[in-house]
Amino acid sequence: MAWDWQVFCKTTTDGTVMASCLGKDGDITYLDWMFHAWGWTLSVAACAWVIAMLIGGLVGTLRTLPNSPWTVRLANAWVELFRNIPILVQLFLWYFVLPKAFPSMQAIPGFVLVVFALGFFTSARIAEQVRAGIQALSRGQRYAGMAVGFTTAQTYRYVLLPMAVRIILPPLTSESMNLLKNSSVAFAVSIAELTMFAMQAQEETSRGIEVYLAVTALYAVSAFAVNRVFAFIEKRVRIPGFIVAGGTGAAH
Repeated sequence: MAWDWQVFCKTTTDGTVMASCLGKDGDITYLDWMFHAWGWTLSVAACAWVIAMLIGGLVGTLRTLPNSPWTVRLANAWVELFRNIPILVQLFLWYFVLPKAFPSMQAIPGFVLVVFALGFFTSARIAEQVRAGIQALSRGQRYAGMAVGFTTAQTYRYVLLPMAVRIILPPLTSESMNLLKNSSVAFAVSIAELTMFAMQAQEETSRGIEVYLAVTALYAVSAFAVNRVFAFIEKRVRIPGFIVAGGTGAAH
C-alpha cells in the first residue's frame, strides 16, 4: 500500500486538499487538528506536572520527618493509595464516580478532572523519589543543619532538599516523560488530545499508518524535549565534586 502523506492537507469536512496544508476561511485540515490535539496533550501534561511536583514534593518530604510518626503514616498512605491503583481506573473514578458522589463536581470541566487524576497519580511516584533522595543523604547533613541552629524546616530548605533535588533529577526526568505519555489516557473521557485525534482521523481517512506515525513522532519529539530540558537543568545545578555513592552524598 502506497503511503499518502497528503492526507494531512485534506479538510476534515469534505476531504478537499489545501495547497498550504493549513486551513483557512473556516476550513480545518487534519494537520490543523493534529496540532490542536498536540496542544491539548501538552496542556494536560504540563498542568498535571505542576500538581504532581507540588504535592509529591510535600508528601515525599513529610515521609522523612523525624519524630512525626503520624505525619509519616499519612504521607505513606497517600503514596500507597495513588501508586497502587491503575491510572485509567483513577481517571474513571475522577470523571464518573466523584461527580456522582459530589454533585457540585459536575460543573468542573473534564480537562480539570483529567489533570487532577494524572497529577495525583504522578505525585505518589514523585513523593517516593523525593523520600529516597532525602534518605540517600548521610545523617550528618541533618545534624550539621541542627548544629548551626536551623529549625527542622530550615534544615530541609537550606540543607537537605537542595542536595536531594540534585540526586533525584535523573529519575524525575523519566517520571516527567512518563507523565507526558500517560496523558494519552485522556482520550478515554473524550479529551481531544493526540491519541483521540489518531483514533478519529484513522477512522475518517483510513490512513492509519500515516496518522499513527505522525502522532508517534510528536510524542517522541515532546518526550525528547522534556529530556533535554531536564538534562540542561541537571548540568546547571550540578555541584562540582559532589557524587552519590553507596546511598550517600559526599564531596570528593
